[in-house]
Amino acid sequence: MLNNLHWGNKVKESQVLATIISARRRRIEEALAEVPLGELRQGAEARSDFRDFAAALSGEKLSVIAELKKASPSRGLLRPDFRPAEIAESYQQAGAAALSVLTEEEFFQGSLSYLNAARGAVQIPVLRKDFIVDEYQVYESAAAGADAFLLIVAALDNRDLKHFIELADGLHVAALVEVHTEDDLGRAIDSGAKIIGINNRNLNTLEVSLETSFRLREKIPPSCLAVSESGIKSGADLEKLAKAGFNAVLIGEHLMLAGDPGEELSRLLKSAPPLKMAGA
Repeated sequence: MLNNLHWGNKVKESQVLATIISARRRRIEEALAEVPLGELRQGAEARSDFRDFAAALSGEKLSVIAELKKASPSRGLLRPDFRPAEIAESYQQAGAAALSVLTEEEFFQGSLSYLNAARGAVQIPVLRKDFIVDEYQVYESAAAGADAFLLIVAALDNRDLKHFIELADGLHVAALVEVHTEDDLGRAIDSGAKIIGINNRNLNTLEVSLETSFRLREKIPPSCLAVSESGIKSGADLEKLAKAGFNAVLIGEHLMLAGDPGEELSRLLKSAPPLKMAGA
């Protein structure tokens, strides 16, 4: 609902995540009444049309996960004219290795239908970006066609984090495990994460700094893929992150605020020097 967007000072920064998660749990209860867990699990386990998200991020050059996001609590409505299939196709043509689609309805104006539309328009893997707090959503993600889904360490206890990663493996989908701090990173590694995303946005202040990525990158084991998220706006940013050894970056609001998101992604990639990763 639009009135839940663009909070400004109405909600303290430290309460943002808790507020969204509370709303998400209510949505899960509603969804359970419509589609029982057993039925959803059957759909997820019967699926076979997977695209390898990890492989898409494993090349010798820095990969880009391009995001489709209609709105956000911090910026309000980003794209009134939101056409997921059209944007997805333009991202693929521009050189995106994978897509990320916001599906949270209340605060980001997202929808699983956007994920379906985007995936149907491309051949590259698609990540469901949402606030996953229940195994229902894991099965829902796989059944809806996601090739990967986001797990936010700060939103989960250790038991659920490990359980959801194991469920993802069993369903042949990937889990992008998002961290904000060194403590988050330790928990992600201990839980068996194979793809770790460093979010450059501070959950307490909502400020964004690429220094978070540079500081935490060296602590990610070589066996894990490393992704930098948030605040990436230039070819220079891409070059620095590639040199720091990141496998991929996730770019969202910068592209969504551009007149033509696909054209802006193409411009970014062309403005960067050859993006060979450190050690490649």
